[in-house]
This record gives sequence, C-alpha cells and structure tokens, in this order.
Amino acid sequence: MDNKFRKSLKFSFSIAVITFVLAAIFSIISSSVLSGVVWGIGLIIVLLIVFTGVIFDMLGIAATAASEPPFHAMAAEKIPGAKEAIVIVRNADRFASFCNDVIGDISGIVSGTASAVVVIQLANVFGHSDGSTVQITLSVILTSIVAALTVGGKAVGKFFAIHSSTKIIFAAARVIAWIESNLKINILSTTKSTRKSR
Repeated sequence: MDNKFRKSLKFSFSIAVITFVLAAIFSIISSSVLSGVVWGIGLIIVLLIVFTGVIFDMLGIAATAASEPPFHAMAAEKIPGAKEAIVIVRNADRFASFCNDVIGDISGIVSGTASAVVVIQLANVFGHSDGSTVQITLSVILTSIVAALTVGGKAVGKFFAIHSSTKIIFAAARVIAWIESNLKINILSTTKSTRKSR
C-alpha cells in the first residue's frame, strides 16, 4: 500500500511539473502568436485550442472505456499500432490523467487567455479603450461562446469515446506508433509493457 502511495505521489508530482512547464510554454506561444495577428485569425487559433482540449478529453475517456482483447487480436496479426494500444489501455489511468487533466485543463486555461487577447484586439478595432462597455460585452460574449463550445464539444466527445473507444484508441495508437517509428521519439514503452504481461 505504501509503495503504491509513493508511486501515486511521484506520478502526481511529475504530472504537476509537466503541467506547469507545458502551461507556461503554451501561454507564451499563444500570446506571442496572437499579438501579431488580426482578430479573425486570433479567433481561429482560440477555436483550435478549444478543439484540441475536446479531442484530448475524448482520448482520455476512450482509454478508460476500451478493453484489451481486440488489440491482442490485432497484435497477433502484427498490425501497426496494436502494441501501443495495449499499452494505452493498460495504463488508462495515467493516459487519461495526461489527456484530460494536463492537456485538457491547459487548453481551457490557454483558450481563456487567448480569448482575452482577441477581445482587446476587437475593442481596438471598434476604437474602444480598456474597461469600456464594448470591451466588457465582447469579453462576456466570447467567453460564453468558448465555454459553450468546450462543454458541448466534450459532451459529444464523451459519447464517441464510450461507444467507439476501440476505434479511437487504435487511431491514437497508430499515430503514436508512426511518431515513434519515423521521428524516433519514445512516447510509450511497449517493450516494458510486453515483458510485464509475460
């Protein structure tokens, strides 16, 4: 029990550090990019950030809903991505934590920051200064739209994640397999997982 608790604390700490670093990087990048573009492109970037959060939320839920047997059959036929899918399902809690809590929450925070930048740009277009009624109105409208798209998108994503978990995880696993094979970036430790199963 103590060993599991220590592992849980270690994982939680590492996730917290990763979240801190990624949040800082994404915030800096989004703010830098948005400051140099017109509000229309900025709005598209905000929507892309929201879409990213929705997709990763769906992946996290799909990992917890998927089961191993279909991927074992694929692995027996040596289909690319099958081994990676097995690793994802076996580590569903960590995978879901990364997708839902790290990427999902960061997307929510960054989309809020990016929305604020777009609102300022829009207010400047209409010739209104900070704190004006127009800026406050634009802020409320854009924040509401972003919130609605995030919640609505995640609701739809949850439906697909539960009913098509195998297809979603296999698609994600194939992407990971391609990255590991072609870009030589180790994302999942398939060898370690295979040894454990044996």
